[in-house]
Amino acid sequence: MEQIRKLPIGIQTFEEIRRDGYLYVDKTAMVHQIANVGKPYFLSRPRRFGKSLLLSTFEAYFQGRKDLFQGLAIERLETEWEQYPVLHLDLNARKYEIAADLVAMLNQYLEKWELLYGSEKKDRSPEERFAYVIEQACIQTGKQVVVLIDEYDKPLLQAVLDENLLDEYRKILKAFYGVLKSADRYLRFVFLTGVTKFAQVSVFSDLNQLNDISMDRAYNALCGITQDELIRTFGPEIKQLGENEELTFEETVFRLAKKYDGYHFCEDTSVGLFNPFSLLNVFQKLNFGNFWFQTGTPTYLVDLLKQSDYDLRLLLNGVEVTASAFSEYRAEANNPLPMIYQSGYLTIKAYDKEVCLYTLQFPNDEVRYGFLNFLVPFYTKVTDDETGFHIAKFMRELKSGDVEAFMERLKIFFSGIPYELNDDTERHYQAIFHVVFTLLGQFIQSEVRSSRGRADAVVHTPTAIYVFEFKLDGTAEAALKQIGEKGYLIPYMLDGRKLVKVGVNFSKETRNIDEYIVVEA
Repeated sequence: MEQIRKLPIGIQTFEEIRRDGYLYVDKTAMVHQIANVGKPYFLSRPRRFGKSLLLSTFEAYFQGRKDLFQGLAIERLETEWEQYPVLHLDLNARKYEIAADLVAMLNQYLEKWELLYGSEKKDRSPEERFAYVIEQACIQTGKQVVVLIDEYDKPLLQAVLDENLLDEYRKILKAFYGVLKSADRYLRFVFLTGVTKFAQVSVFSDLNQLNDISMDRAYNALCGITQDELIRTFGPEIKQLGENEELTFEETVFRLAKKYDGYHFCEDTSVGLFNPFSLLNVFQKLNFGNFWFQTGTPTYLVDLLKQSDYDLRLLLNGVEVTASAFSEYRAEANNPLPMIYQSGYLTIKAYDKEVCLYTLQFPNDEVRYGFLNFLVPFYTKVTDDETGFHIAKFMRELKSGDVEAFMERLKIFFSGIPYELNDDTERHYQAIFHVVFTLLGQFIQSEVRSSRGRADAVVHTPTAIYVFEFKLDGTAEAALKQIGEKGYLIPYMLDGRKLVKVGVNFSKETRNIDEYIVVEA
């Protein structure tokens, strides 16, 4: 029986990974570079992307744990292996419902540090105690202090739609993080990580010396796994997965890339990144599941989308923006895009140097279909559990040629359009239309168009090609006529499969499909 190698699923401690023989993707050359060319850093990356492991690696490095780095790139770069006092704060492990929860978490860490460096200030505010601990750690050890803060924004994210609570968290964290500027002379290294970069909300206003490397080309691959790293580190796992799925090695890598690759955190999109959490899980479970998306439901993103009345079609087709439109989250702005990007549901797919515009799209199929499946209940009456059932039925009905059943099922989705929608009905119905046909793309080729010069949707099955045209408060006959007049079928005339035209009319009054005509060309 082939030896099963250990995959570090859920393990975020560098020492445990190295001590217990888990597979490790070597990022230590970048760790050494960052640790020795600057001091205060900030990195924004999506959840489950390796931020905690990165900080744990810095912790081991600054503790002088040379034994943990044997055989890694940093072993050839570091000669001193000096030991520094390390203060490591992780805000990810608690649910913050009131301000007292945040203070309690800070106190928990402060009490631990005070046992080492003195508790003379234990009755003062958290920021005063933090400043005192840093000063005393430096004085007592004779070495400057390393401060590592993981998920600095966790409390802020949990209160993002509660302005009063958000303001309380801002004030607490502003004062606490502000210590890192006033205590600069006592500090050797500072590194903060989070999902978002909150701007213009006072959190970082006293910490303006931070070097934000979130979009630096040199550190694009600091978290996440490149395809080269995937093949070099996980060759046996790729081979085993391929055998299980009856795929060649190359076909397996292609499937993995389509499902989990595609993240880019700078304008250079030549090297994409795989989600590490999903990769480890697919190798362990030997199936192409939606592992990353299932670990956290982005309810706050949906609330932001609804609150901002954002056009969902922009997320489906890709949106072109400047860097300032997505790289920082501004709480007062009616724009969910920065939060969606920084949370990992959109990524950079292209960059136009001439006009400095970025194109943001879903990074891969796992995120695309997971996000859309999750959104369906918020736009329709179809529940989350029912969505996958209906989409699978859509696919079967078109494959079998039963367009009437397909259209009747589509009415179920449109029946969820709220009664109070009036002027927005068209956009809402178009969003549902786009979501349904995009979700079909996980099973059969389905193209959704935005240009009026092409059909609204084209679906390919093994035996037929379906061309759909939708009208709003028109007639199904007019939609069918447009397919012919505009020549929407011409690109498929030599395909050899059956061509089917479907003209559909959507009524604002009934907020649903009121008529459709199906004609074989």
